[in-house]
Amino acid sequence: MATFCPANSQKLNTLNMNRSPLIKFPVLAMLLLGFFLNGCATTNKSKSAKENPATNTNAATDPSTPTDPGTTVNTSAPVNTNGTVNTSAPTNVTASANTAAPSGSSDTINNQKGPQESFSGPVFKNAAPTAYPPYNKKDPWEPMNRAVFKFNESVDDYVFRPVATGYKTVMPVPIQMIIGNVYSNVNDIPVTLNNLLQFKFHEALRSSMRVVVNTSFGLGGIIDLASDIGLEKRDEDFGQTLGYHGVASGPYVVLPFLGPSSTRDAGGRVLDIAADPVFVGSFFVAPFIGPIVGGTRAIDTRAGLLKSEKTLDEAALDKYEFVRDAYLQRRRSLVHDGNPPKSKDDDAD
Repeated sequence: MATFCPANSQKLNTLNMNRSPLIKFPVLAMLLLGFFLNGCATTNKSKSAKENPATNTNAATDPSTPTDPGTTVNTSAPVNTNGTVNTSAPTNVTASANTAAPSGSSDTINNQKGPQESFSGPVFKNAAPTAYPPYNKKDPWEPMNRAVFKFNESVDDYVFRPVATGYKTVMPVPIQMIIGNVYSNVNDIPVTLNNLLQFKFHEALRSSMRVVVNTSFGLGGIIDLASDIGLEKRDEDFGQTLGYHGVASGPYVVLPFLGPSSTRDAGGRVLDIAADPVFVGSFFVAPFIGPIVGGTRAIDTRAGLLKSEKTLDEAALDKYEFVRDAYLQRRRSLVHDGNPPKSKDDDAD
C-alpha cells in the first residue's frame, strides 16, 4: 500500500502547472491582449475624428448653430481657405445634423465651387413654364378646325369668291332677285316639315301658305308676294329640330367646303340634303340638271355674302374666332326662336 509523500505531491503540482496554456504560452496571450487594446483605441480615435472635422476647408455655417472650437466665424469678411466665413455671401451648406442639436454636433461643409440654387418644382428651358392656350370647351378641336378653316379660305379665295364676284357683276340685279326668290320658295317646303316636327303648327301653316301663295300667284316663286301680305319667312332646319328636342349642340366643327357647323348641325345637314327638293328632283331629271341647279344656288348664296365679307375682314382681329362665336350665338338664338335662356352653359341647347 502506497503511503502519502509530500515530495511526490509537490512534484505532481509542478507538472500540472507546466501543462497550463497560460503558463506554457505567456507571450502569445500578451500579444493577443495588445492587439485587442490597440483596436479599441483606434476605433475611439476614428469616432472622435468624425464628430470633430477639420475646419481648414472652405466652410459656411449658420451663426445660430453651435460650432466647434476650431471653427472661426467672421460675419464681415469674405470666404477664404482658412475657415473664415462670410454669412452675407451665398454659400453651399449641406447640414448633416439639426441646427438645434447640442454643441457636440456640427455641419458637414460642402466645398463645391460656385453658388447653386435648389428648385422645388419642374425646371423649364427659359426658367418659366410653357404658356398653353386656354382650353375652350365649345371648340375642343380648334387646331383641326383652324386647319380646315384655312383650307376653306384658300378654296374661297381662288374659286368661290371670284365666281361669286363674276356672277354679281355679270348678272343683272332683277335676275339675281328672281333666282333668290325661287330658291327661297323651294326652301319653304323643308321649313314646313321642320315646323311640323317641332310641333309649331302655327309656323307650319305660315310657311305652307307662303309656298301656296308664291307658287300660285307669284309665278312659281319668281315674285315674293307672301312677304308683302304679312307672311314673313322663317328659317328652320333639322339641326334646329334636333336642338328643339333636347339634342345638345356638341363641339364646334368646321366642315370642308361647307364651313362652320357643330356635331348636331352636321348630322342635321345630312337630313337637310335628303329632304331638299332640288336634291330629290335631280333623280327625276337629266343627270346634269341637278348639279347645275345646286351650283347656281351655291353661287347665289355666296354672292349674297360679299357685302358682309368686307365688314368681317375689317372688324375681326381673329377671323376664325369671330366666325365661330357668331355662328354659335346665331344657332343658339334660332333654336330658341330668338329668346335663348340665360345660361352660362352654351351646350344646354
